[in-house]
Amino acid sequence: MKALYLLEKGKLSIDEYSEESILGTDDVKIRIEKVGICGSDIHYYKNGRIGQYIVNQPMILGHEASGTVIEVGKNVSNLAVGDRVCMEPGIPDFKSRSTLIGAYNLDPALTFWATPPVHGCLRETVIHPASLTFKLPDHMSFEEGAMVEPLAIGMQASVKAEIKPGDIALVTGAGTIGLMSALSLLAGGCSQVVITDISEKKLKIAGAFEGLIPVNSNEKNLSEIKNEFTDNWGFDVVVEASGSKSLYPSVIRVCAPLGRFVMVGIPSEAVPIDVSDAQVREVEIRAVNRYCNVYNRAINLIASGKIDVKKMIGKTFSLDEAIQAYEYVSSGGEGEVKVMISLS
Repeated sequence: MKALYLLEKGKLSIDEYSEESILGTDDVKIRIEKVGICGSDIHYYKNGRIGQYIVNQPMILGHEASGTVIEVGKNVSNLAVGDRVCMEPGIPDFKSRSTLIGAYNLDPALTFWATPPVHGCLRETVIHPASLTFKLPDHMSFEEGAMVEPLAIGMQASVKAEIKPGDIALVTGAGTIGLMSALSLLAGGCSQVVITDISEKKLKIAGAFEGLIPVNSNEKNLSEIKNEFTDNWGFDVVVEASGSKSLYPSVIRVCAPLGRFVMVGIPSEAVPIDVSDAQVREVEIRAVNRYCNVYNRAINLIASGKIDVKKMIGKTFSLDEAIQAYEYVSSGGEGEVKVMISLS
C-alpha cells in the first residue's frame, strides 16, 4: 500500500505504509478515491510547521477526501460496503466536555488528519469512525465529495456570522476558503457578497459565481469599497479569510454598527486590533476553528446545486504524480483553486 509522506520541510516521498488492520466496532474501512490539496498541506510542505504543530517525523499528508466503504464494523448500521462517502477528518473524544456541549471541534484531544503527528489520508485505505463518515448522493462525484471539507469551513464562518436575510457581506481573500465562505454567506441569506484579493486570477474565478462581486484591493482600499457598496454604513458581516496581518487595522473599520467580524484566515503572527474602534460600534468579533456539525448541510448545498464547487476543481494528478502535484500547487498552480489527487 502506498502513501505520500512529508519527510521534512520541503521533502516528499511516495512510500509503502502498514495498512491499519484493526477495524473497530463503530468504524468503517474506506478505499480513498480523491484527495484535495489544501493550503495547510502546502504550508507544512514549505515550512515544516504551522504554529505549534511541527513535523518532527514522516507524516502522511491529506485531509480533504472522498472514497468507497469496503468494510464496516459490527455496530455500524448507517453505512454499507459500496457506499460512496466523504469523511470529516477531525476525531474528538466523544465523551469529552467539549463534545458534550456541542463543540467537539474545540476538544483538546481531537486528532486531525495530517496534523503532526497524525497521519493524513493520502494513502490507499483508511479506517475512520462511521459517525464522521457521510454518504454521498448518487449524483455527486468523488471530486465534489472531497470539496465538502473546505466548504465546511465556509459553512462554519456562515454559522458564526448569524446572517440576517438581506445582509451585505465582505470577504477578504479569494482563495479556497474565502470562496467557500463567500458562497456559504450567499446560501445563508446575504443579498450581496463582495470578495477582495490582489490576484486577478482568483478574482476571475470568484466572478464566475452569481452573487459574488470581485474587487481588486490593489485598486480600491477597504474604506472605498465600504462607501461604494454600503453608502458608508459598513458591512453587516465581514469575513477575513486571507490571514494577512496588514488587513486587520482596516478590516474592523468597515464593519457596520452591530456588525459581525469573523476571523477565518490564520495570520502567521500576532495582529493589531483597535479595540476602541470595535467598541464604539459594538462590532462582534468571532473566531472559526475548523467546523462543527455542518457536514450534512455542506453536502446538501452541493447536492442541491446551490453551491457549485465544480467550478473550483482544477487539474487532477495520480498518486504516483503526487510530488509533482505538490510542486505544481506550491509554484502557484496557474491560479487554480483546487488541485486533486486521484487514487482510483
